[in-house]
Amino acid sequence: MSTEFCARCGRVEADGDHTRCAVLLASIDPPRFCADCGRRMVVQVTPAGWVANCSRHGERTSTSPSVD
Repeated sequence: MSTEFCARCGRVEADGDHTRCAVLLASIDPPRFCADCGRRMVVQVTPAGWVANCSRHGERTSTSPSVD
């Protein structure tokens, strides 16, 4: 069984209400934590979008499929 993590706050999705996190991620905020492992990601925001890099799971971009 894999645990899913909130891409905004890094906590386990099942542990609490992540409604505010979802709203921020749906707007212009990039993910700060990897949804697969909960590790903090290196995020670069550009005028064209954002690029987030997890040391274990690689790169995600604002044009890649949703991380929610």
